[in-house]
Amino acid sequence: MSVDMNMFQGFLQQIKGLADMAQATDFSDEERVSRAKAVFAAKLDTPKAVDMESCVHCGLCAEACHFYVTTEDARYTPIHKLDLLKRFYRREKGAFGWFYRMTTPDITAQELEQWQELVYDSCTECGRCGIVCPMGIDIASMVNVMRQGLAEAGLIPAELRAVMQEQGGRGTVFGAGPDMLKALVEEIRAEGLDVPLDKEKADILVLSSTLDIQLYKDVLRSTVKVMNQLGVNWTIHTCAFEGANFGMLSGYEQVQKMASERITQEAIKCGAKTVIVPECGHAYPAMRWEGANEHGGPLPFEVLAVSEFLGREIGSGRLQVKALSGDKVVTYHDPCKVGRHGGVLDEPRTVLKALGVDLREMDSHGTMNYCCGGGAGVFLINRASELRQKVFELKSQQVDDTGAGALVTSCGSCRINFMGAAAKANWQKPIHSLMELVGENLA
Repeated sequence: MSVDMNMFQGFLQQIKGLADMAQATDFSDEERVSRAKAVFAAKLDTPKAVDMESCVHCGLCAEACHFYVTTEDARYTPIHKLDLLKRFYRREKGAFGWFYRMTTPDITAQELEQWQELVYDSCTECGRCGIVCPMGIDIASMVNVMRQGLAEAGLIPAELRAVMQEQGGRGTVFGAGPDMLKALVEEIRAEGLDVPLDKEKADILVLSSTLDIQLYKDVLRSTVKVMNQLGVNWTIHTCAFEGANFGMLSGYEQVQKMASERITQEAIKCGAKTVIVPECGHAYPAMRWEGANEHGGPLPFEVLAVSEFLGREIGSGRLQVKALSGDKVVTYHDPCKVGRHGGVLDEPRTVLKALGVDLREMDSHGTMNYCCGGGAGVFLINRASELRQKVFELKSQQVDDTGAGALVTSCGSCRINFMGAAAKANWQKPIHSLMELVGENLA
């Protein structure tokens, strides 16, 4: 389970240079406001209107937010990040709009720019705030509406904008396209493993990600081993393999739909009954729920996170693994979008139990797990590095308190965020992939 550290450092350097690659999105102030407000108007449906009216200002969302907890900065109070959206709602959509239009100023382009940091840099849309809200306000989903408004106004942070533009324009992510996938497949085939690529018909379509193709190559190797061990009819497709969706992360819906529909159409074409999402937290909701929204109806196949798939197969006895050698004490980090949002909590623990590890849970785990600090694309935003590091201090202390010798997760973005922060903090515990552990310990 080794990672080439030179490749890892090179990838971090790519991130540092992303801002210089972004194409400018220049609009006048009037255009920015008009475009953002058009999105807000379209997205503020009845459930969100109820949320707009429901806040009782209890402050519990602040105590649940990793950015507030680690800084005690009131700006990072989750519900505060919706102030512009709430102001728009009261003036334009609420029952007393006539009153608020007389007493409350309209939102400005300068305020939209100010809010960029609040809805991108300091929110991972992890949803922990919504869990503790006594009124059940889904703050994360409305932060996403804020992102969509800012994206339409041309105010996506440059790093996210660069990757979104690359995926929308060239169909690649960090340069990873069909050629790079084929090269890795040939490398794996040279090791004696069969990799079915571009099969016309298959029951299972397996997705990958740029992180696995460039950095965590053993994750794809392990995926191949598992699928072949199960003897299922599966394939990877060069034209629809990338699980990451930077349209969704940035809030730019045109690219979001393009990326998810590419997968949906290929799955339909090859007759897949199941699409397996890689170890990528946001890729799960991008296909599981948002994919259906972008498709315009229910998807004709099941979408599973790879940790969910592993848990099912091991739990049913179809996939056999052997216990890890030695005394392995680990703790597990639940990726927010897969665990808290998707409810995939028992399955990875079923896997770890089968691997015979001593699982020590963090104080905050499962539904109440703290985010890694880099979710929803925050791991790419260079100016957010100090915030991410503070969250890592919180997480690493929780890991240390368990007495575990290693951290396991099932999300490449979490893993790269942890590894980058660990290097800065000289934190020495290994950070493992759940899929790699399975692939290297098949019975």
